[in-house]
Amino acid sequence: MNSFHVKQVKQDLIQWIRDCFETNGKGCNAVLGISGGKDSTIAAALCVESLGKDRVIGVMMPNGVQSDIADSQAVCQHLGIQNFEINIQDAYNAISAQVGAKISLTEQSKINLAPRLRMSTLYAVAQSLNGRVINTSNKSEAWIGYSTRYGDGVGDFAPLLNLTATEVIALGKELNLPEYLVVKAPADGLTGKTDEDKLGFTYQALDRYIRTGEIENAEWKEKIDRLHKINSFKTKLMPSFPYER
Repeated sequence: MNSFHVKQVKQDLIQWIRDCFETNGKGCNAVLGISGGKDSTIAAALCVESLGKDRVIGVMMPNGVQSDIADSQAVCQHLGIQNFEINIQDAYNAISAQVGAKISLTEQSKINLAPRLRMSTLYAVAQSLNGRVINTSNKSEAWIGYSTRYGDGVGDFAPLLNLTATEVIALGKELNLPEYLVVKAPADGLTGKTDEDKLGFTYQALDRYIRTGEIENAEWKEKIDRLHKINSFKTKLMPSFPYER
């Protein structure tokens, strides 16, 4: 992890985003959800550096009341990007009620419904405003399956997907973003707990394990390995029957 050359990575990422849009969305806008957390903040900042602020659109998508919505607003203001606030609560409640009238919704399905509705919202905005959706997931989250399939786990371009959470934070500091947004503890906004509280291990330990294979806590290693194994399907293409004529 000490070999992470943040200045070079920043420049390479900026050029990569430009190349992606040149090839797959020439003249299009970058559309991304702004949660107020480090990943969406840094992804948005990279898009501004790459494309200019006039081609970056932030979408805030609270499910009812979002306690830290001011952080999302601060990101858009700091970057000077066009932004919209679209509350998904009505859609969330309507689908929950309709499905819940037929079957008993599990807690996990309720949790995953919100990010899936947010991704549908992002694509509605992107398709209407000549956009491409930016996935803001990082490698640490993807490694342990800490994302929702067909929710925050998808998009058109994924600039941070091969960077660990620790590396993303370093990138945010290099971009001179407000520190409180860059080092803000990740949380789902639902349980009142941070991601690390719920996972039972730190991102710092996870990132070191990902990059070096080293970890002192045997219990953490076992849990990380198990999560990585059972969630590996999320990183693969949907299986299809290999029929050819």
